[in-house]
Amino acid sequence: MSHEHETITLAKELISRPSVTPHDEGCQALMASYLAPLGFDIESMFFVDTENMWARKGSESPVFCFAGHTDVVPTGDVKHWQTPPFEPTEINGYLHGRGAADMKGSLAAMVIATRRFVSDHPNHKGSIAFLITSDEEGPFINGTTRVIDVLEARNEKINYCIVGEPSSTDKVGDIVKNGRRGSLTGTLTVKGTQGHVAYPHLAENPIHTSAAFIAELSAATWDSGNEFFPPTSMQISNINGGTGAGNVIPGELTLQFNFRYSTEVTDHQLIEQVEQLLSKHSFEYQLDWIHNGQPFLTDEGTLLDSVNTAITEVVGKPAVLSTSGGTSDGRFIAPTGAQVIELGPCNATIHKVNECVKISDLELLTDMYYNTLVGCLL
Repeated sequence: MSHEHETITLAKELISRPSVTPHDEGCQALMASYLAPLGFDIESMFFVDTENMWARKGSESPVFCFAGHTDVVPTGDVKHWQTPPFEPTEINGYLHGRGAADMKGSLAAMVIATRRFVSDHPNHKGSIAFLITSDEEGPFINGTTRVIDVLEARNEKINYCIVGEPSSTDKVGDIVKNGRRGSLTGTLTVKGTQGHVAYPHLAENPIHTSAAFIAELSAATWDSGNEFFPPTSMQISNINGGTGAGNVIPGELTLQFNFRYSTEVTDHQLIEQVEQLLSKHSFEYQLDWIHNGQPFLTDEGTLLDSVNTAITEVVGKPAVLSTSGGTSDGRFIAPTGAQVIELGPCNATIHKVNECVKISDLELLTDMYYNTLVGCLL
């Protein structure tokens, strides 16, 4: 059986396991059954409700790590699917099933590329590792970030990391993510005094008192971005106030907003700027913050060079670099000093009904991962 067919076989096995966050459903054990015979030491790390796997072959640097997740988002009503979401099905050259693109196809390509590389180059330098979690699509509390904490505590460093998120747009390898914006969420609770709308002098309307601040927050400029990142954006995602009655002034307003920020600004600077805006107003409030991740950027180095060479060798031209999109687990790995790149299949159907991936793309992706290992470890 060729490595291409092996990739599809493993992808199907992974897709058939209904591993909705935070459940793994044996996916990591399946991957381990491929890796252990290659000389990988398999370390399971279970935190609260999340299965994690750290698998490593070798003890020397540099450490090349494949990172990814076995969990998938819920399917929604299965009656809207063309085929059962956890029954992998080939249709017109595409592999259908929940997780096909995000990201069980990538996991299969990683494993088969690694098996082929180790077979071809048993005396490669450094180490190969897999950091796999079942908590990427969920609250991301007990997954990759916890594994990184363990690795950092024992000074076990990742040098190069490919995250298998579906980075491509039209053709596999046309886009790679060489960074991601940071994410910071604020929840503002504005205090008022509930009352009858006919007697406003006996109440204090938090919607009215905060309106000017909301306008200023919406109009503010946070930075101008740079060569790799667009300007930092702020979006109000939720606003809630009122009792539902038309004749009651609300006693409280809750506003939730999120920053997707560049490397031109820090989370501390954003918090300070928001608090400066608030200081101009006299209403009573409580402001709580959740920091979802720092921005990261890999703009040069062995990994980026190897990835671009690998992609060029497979499809004839290098990828376009991008930092767009949401967050990924790369945000937990990059702060340790690792070079991090996201490379995976096309993302057109991720999280959608009838999620699918082009079968030939998984075969090409396997070759890209293999060639990247060659570039980094030979």
